[in-house]
Amino acid sequence: MTDSQLEISSGTRFAFGANWKSFVGLVDDTRIEAACHSLTEALGVTDLSGRTFLDIGYGSGLFSLAAYRLGARVRSFDFDPDSVAATTRLRRQLAPDSDWAVEQGSILDERYAAQLGSFDVVYSWGVLHHTGDLRRAVEIAARLVRPGGMLFVSVYNDQGFASRQWRRVKRHYNASGRMTRELLVAGSYAYLHRHGPVSAVLRLRRRSAERERPVRVRGMSAKHDLIDWVGGYPFEVAKPEEVFDLVHPLGFELRRLKTCGGGIGCNEFVFERFR
Repeated sequence: MTDSQLEISSGTRFAFGANWKSFVGLVDDTRIEAACHSLTEALGVTDLSGRTFLDIGYGSGLFSLAAYRLGARVRSFDFDPDSVAATTRLRRQLAPDSDWAVEQGSILDERYAAQLGSFDVVYSWGVLHHTGDLRRAVEIAARLVRPGGMLFVSVYNDQGFASRQWRRVKRHYNASGRMTRELLVAGSYAYLHRHGPVSAVLRLRRRSAERERPVRVRGMSAKHDLIDWVGGYPFEVAKPEEVFDLVHPLGFELRRLKTCGGGIGCNEFVFERFR
């Protein structure tokens, strides 16, 4: 049993991989195109031809696939064996014989990280705040960017008291059984949509028709994103200025910032390494 599986079985880590493993079957050209657009828009490029791309914590593998489709040489790793299985399946089905390496590893394992080398683009969307040591994870990820390269990360926004309350929900979710987890997901959905019509809450049970629903920004799935949000533990947050103050001394300049408007969700950062 891996460290990830031990933490999941003890209730101290969410089964990220199991969630994204069930998402892989939804990946189609529309979702891949949305993921490609998300990457090119954020990085300010039209493609990634000739560039090396490292995906830290790839989850379902959708963005590794998008980077490959954009012309990059891709290397991906994730801590969760179910994510490894999901991404291996995606690679086998949609990018066989590609220049895309899929591995299992942890960004907090400095020996593993040291042998990875350096990359033109290091990408980690919504992952580093789930490692249990956000600050060290960001620092190690930054070391993997070559001079002139880019670091594209997203980190949960610090909402103060609200973030502390969500941390309690997440801890409770992972320490509970199936029925309690379903109630927490339903209750969280109702809370997040409390300003919308009642019918929006009643749609939660109809998510099995996900293929017929509009694709979310970045090509993701509302159902899987919700479960990831409610269960996602370990859970850390940071204010935008805290991320900037951490990365800037490491030789980076901020090139793009997209905030979640001070609310729930992630702030996106694209940094360029100048030394």
